[in-house]
Amino acid sequence: MAPSISKADRRAALDVAAWMFNVCTSVGIIMVNKQLMAVHGFSFATTLTGLHFSMTTLMTFVLRCMGNIQPTRLPTNDIVKFAFCANVSIVGMNVSLMWNSVGFYQIAKLSMIPVSCFLEVLFDKIRYSRDTKLSIIVVLMGVAICTVTDVSVNTKGFLAAVIGVWSTALQQYYVHYLQKKYSLGSFDLLSHTAPAQAGSLLLAGPIVDFWLSHKRVDLYNYDVPAVFFIVLSCIIAVGTNLSQFICIGRFTAVSFQVLGHMKTVLVLTLGFLFFGKEGLNAQVVVGMMLAIVGMVWYGNVSSKPGGKERWVYPLPSEKTQKGLVGIVENGDLDDKV
Repeated sequence: MAPSISKADRRAALDVAAWMFNVCTSVGIIMVNKQLMAVHGFSFATTLTGLHFSMTTLMTFVLRCMGNIQPTRLPTNDIVKFAFCANVSIVGMNVSLMWNSVGFYQIAKLSMIPVSCFLEVLFDKIRYSRDTKLSIIVVLMGVAICTVTDVSVNTKGFLAAVIGVWSTALQQYYVHYLQKKYSLGSFDLLSHTAPAQAGSLLLAGPIVDFWLSHKRVDLYNYDVPAVFFIVLSCIIAVGTNLSQFICIGRFTAVSFQVLGHMKTVLVLTLGFLFFGKEGLNAQVVVGMMLAIVGMVWYGNVSSKPGGKERWVYPLPSEKTQKGLVGIVENGDLDDKV
């Protein structure tokens, strides 16, 4: 007889599968979008994101009709707040990239980790161990070494980066929060939020893209290769959106950000392999190795008891409770405001 698989081993295998699904789809869509934008000149990122969510909406609609997604409830105000944060995140990060240097843009992306930590400490009362904090610092240092080169910033670029970072961190925290609060699966949450994002981005996307690139999306030359990569990008985006919700639901926004920098390392490596080795030097290699060490360290310490846990407030002792009762009975507490 084959040995039975424990519940912990099964969960670990599903965690790895979910993470690999996210890494593969995320790296794949970056490579496809780079080909679409760099080679075919499709510079309409916001509109493209709207098309991504339109394809995701179509996929969830088909699955619902097939009975694979059961009807669930998500209040309209939560959908509106989520879509607002997500759309501001997309526009904010695009504007940040346009107004800032690439180096400062990378620093802004790295700052999402401490912002996500702050949100978890503030709302979920999470406490991080010393080793967990150190491992996050190692990841940040490694990614900064291999990605941050020139750093220049201006006032409007800084404001765009702040808006983009905070809205992204809030959106990712909100994914985990909504799934836990309403007991929603990844498909369930996508089926509620994707239509709102698709509609709003398709309406605002052409305007935002014209503002950013001074080009009209309706005047673009939609030849066969460009259309092929647009459709391919939309198909991969379905997996990217789904895998993001799965990973944040299974882990947390902080873990998603920390381990997500593995995608940065893979994108750099694949970029050097497929688009030339310009920029590959000892500094980049050292940075990638340091980032990988930090990610492995974080995965190890955060999974151990005490690595990352909720604050537990101690209950009053029996002696303290008796003292409080005595005070109340004696009328020592006044009602003055």
